[in-house]
Amino acid sequence: MNSDVCCVYLIVDHKIPSTQPPIPNNIECPLCLGAGALTRAEVLDRLGVKDFARVAQLSAEEAFRLLLQKQEHSRQNDWARFETELTRRTAEIEQHHRDELHTLRAAEQQQAHEIQHANRRVEDSLRELAELRERNHKLESEMSKVARVGKREELSFEDEVQTWPGMCVSEKLARNGDYLLAFRGPGGAPLEPQLLIDNKDKAAITEGDIRKLVRDARERHTPVGVIVTRDETQLRQTDRECRWSQEDGIWVLRTTRQWLRRDLDVLRPLLERMRSEGTDFLQNNAALGEEIRRTLVDLDEVEKELKKAANAIHVASGLTGKYRVRLQGLCDNTGAQKKLTKRQQEDGSGIAHAQAGD
Repeated sequence: MNSDVCCVYLIVDHKIPSTQPPIPNNIECPLCLGAGALTRAEVLDRLGVKDFARVAQLSAEEAFRLLLQKQEHSRQNDWARFETELTRRTAEIEQHHRDELHTLRAAEQQQAHEIQHANRRVEDSLRELAELRERNHKLESEMSKVARVGKREELSFEDEVQTWPGMCVSEKLARNGDYLLAFRGPGGAPLEPQLLIDNKDKAAITEGDIRKLVRDARERHTPVGVIVTRDETQLRQTDRECRWSQEDGIWVLRTTRQWLRRDLDVLRPLLERMRSEGTDFLQNNAALGEEIRRTLVDLDEVEKELKKAANAIHVASGLTGKYRVRLQGLCDNTGAQKKLTKRQQEDGSGIAHAQAGD
């Protein structure tokens, strides 16, 4: 229906007696007289009635407008916050990127320094390796010389012991010592206990040599181990003061090629007692072991004094021969002078007689 057309209709009750003529449902509006010139707002205004529908519509439109305005404002605020957050996040990412880049560059510099340091260390290591190889080559040469000297020492020792009466020596051992030495029985068989020999020809023996001898003696089940040097200067002062001692259940004799035969003569009664009463004979007689140690030291001192006496006798013999030669020369010179004087006297007497005869 058009809003400019009058919409007012008077509704007539249908319960009118049928005797009256029917009244139409639609009648002319008394306000506009059917002209339809009044608007809906004018009709409601003349009737004193408010247009609640229009008010509601306007209110709804205003509400929608305000809502749209609020949403637009909220959207603008959201975009502003988004741009602010985006700017902040972008700045943080850029700062983080710069920090990581700085850290990466620092790490690269540190790695470059470490590579340079590693290169220097490698060069130093290669230089040290070359020096060590050179030193190792020299040591190998010296060790080969020592090995050759030691082998000659062992062979000469075997040849020397074979000339000793009443002694027998084994062949060169492959390991755990050099030789097994023992006294010879009546039938020619070696008697127990056997002695494990370890020859050393070096500047000075060490505790490691003693421990090796004890370990080898345990492997060979021999109660006595003997370490033999070429001369007494290769023995330490402690070795010369304690040439007979017990180390971990093994009796150790520290001696030289020159002393060995004499030391074996000293130890022979002891070895016979060990053969008859068992290898723990000395362990039960500690005083006897100490007496043997002192005896060997005393014999060394006696030998030193004998060497001094022999040197003194040799010097005296040399001086005696020297003075004998001098005396002989003096005697010869004196006899020649006497003969010359006598000849001169005889010649003078002959001349005097000749002159007297003339």
